[in-house]
Amino acid sequence: MERHDRDVRVGAYAVLVDDRQRILLALWNEGPTPAWTVPGGGVEEGETPEEAAVREVREETGYDVELVRLLGKDRFTVAARDRLDGSGRALEGIRVVFEARIVGGELTDEVGGTTDEAAWIPIADVPGLDRVDLVDAALRLLSGDRSGAREGGL
Repeated sequence: MERHDRDVRVGAYAVLVDDRQRILLALWNEGPTPAWTVPGGGVEEGETPEEAAVREVREETGYDVELVRLLGKDRFTVAARDRLDGSGRALEGIRVVFEARIVGGELTDEVGGTTDEAAWIPIADVPGLDRVDLVDAALRLLSGDRSGAREGGL
């Protein structure tokens, strides 16, 4: 598939784990059913992935964060028939994942956005959650585990 035959979307995400071994997740509401995800989203025109990650965490969780380090990238493809927007074009997604720490703000749910709720979830409870695959990929990256990498991904 040629690049001009598909849309490309770059997203930036931040992984936050507290000293109680809880991960900060946001409940994504744009799929067929709500699913937990790592806070983050699309990089806007003129914005760096770093700036996007910080902005998205603020929008989705209420927290101001500082990026600690780049954890890695994840690449995926969605076939045209599976796109939620009905565009008729395949989507290539590139997700840039950072580790971050909180420097201000307070936990607040997003209103009118792509997530409905933000919550600290014990990492031990993550396997039982309805979640997007990015959550597992982010936790693998955070632990330094590169297994499960997809083509061009982690």
